Amino acid sequence: MTDVTNPAAPADAVLADPQSPWILLSQLPGMGARRWQAIKDHLDSPLELLTLNAATLASLNLPVAAREPLLAWQAGDLKHPAVAEVLRIHRACERHGLTLVPWASAAYPALLASIHDAPLLLYVRGDAALLHRPQLGIVGSRQASRAGLDHARAFATALARAGYLITSGLALGIDGAAHLAALEAGEATLAVVGTGLDISYPARHRALTERIASAGAVVSDLPPGSPARAAHFPQRNRIISGLSRGVLVVEASPRSGSLITARLALEQGREVFAIPGSIHNAQARGCHQLIRQGATLVETVADIEAELEAWERPRPVARAAALGRKSPQPPPVPQPAPPSPALQPDLSGLGKREIAVMEALGYDPASTDALCAATGLAAEQLMQSLLLLEMEGLVDSAPGGFQRLV
Repeated sequence: MTDVTNPAAPADAVLADPQSPWILLSQLPGMGARRWQAIKDHLDSPLELLTLNAATLASLNLPVAAREPLLAWQAGDLKHPAVAEVLRIHRACERHGLTLVPWASAAYPALLASIHDAPLLLYVRGDAALLHRPQLGIVGSRQASRAGLDHARAFATALARAGYLITSGLALGIDGAAHLAALEAGEATLAVVGTGLDISYPARHRALTERIASAGAVVSDLPPGSPARAAHFPQRNRIISGLSRGVLVVEASPRSGSLITARLALEQGREVFAIPGSIHNAQARGCHQLIRQGATLVETVADIEAELEAWERPRPVARAAALGRKSPQPPPVPQPAPPSPALQPDLSGLGKREIAVMEALGYDPASTDALCAATGLAAEQLMQSLLLLEMEGLVDSAPGGFQRLV
């Protein structure tokens, strides 16, 4: 990008920057997905709009609010509000070290370019080359249960080590757990956000955002300075699904935004996977709804890999070497036979009482009276064992008693 940190930068320097026209186009008012699709169908490139006269622009049925900035750009009128906004965005991208990836660029991911409402411009903080990696979206509830968080971590770890770039939305709950698990496995991860890349949202994920930007990439189709707004998040979701070969929904209520991502994935021809849960868990009902509608029921990583066999299998990336660290021995790629690590706990370190309690517990809440009857333990012994199992992250309290998490 041209250095425009100097407010007095000449107009021709700004106009000559190959990224600047794309900033202008992406900010044109009154241009929805259908209008842009019509432009892409009729012109070789959206950039042609910057060469057309007023009459031709009107014949393309562009709204007046979109035509005026195009004509101001052609005239080099930096005082026009739309052109001045391009200058502001350009400066902010320089200041924050952002990479701009236009729709017509070879750097733009082909999978995302294939969707009907692909963003005209992506803003990237971090490694923009990751946009071309085979990606698997993992999304889910912000109010996830402990079991849901464990599933997200286990699947994200195994899939990242198998060569998939874990892509999610940086939200609290399932999204954050998936990103963090990929990073802790020594792999990159990609976060798609619903704000400008100079804004940390949610604030609790500020440190996680920095880690992702350093070891992966944070992506938005919104310019710097864009705040978090409700309308931005469905917009973000179509990028998550558009970048991914498939989307795994870990936990979701029937009204969860994760179901929007899943619906968009289906519309885009992507695979949709869902992890089932207890019928008593409100956060599992969205997954059950997806499964009834045809999503693939997932119990193991192998279930996902089997559905993605039509795609070229990704190669595990030596991320540690790329980050300048000594590369550890690569972990084995999960095979179809073994179950997911989240669903097959290792009980070998537990005592007989704790094993008996685990065997008596199901994924639906069981009362202490029922557990005493099933295990033959006195109430005091049962509570001691439950406390130990809860500390190990194997069980959790729930309305009506206790339930196993794995």
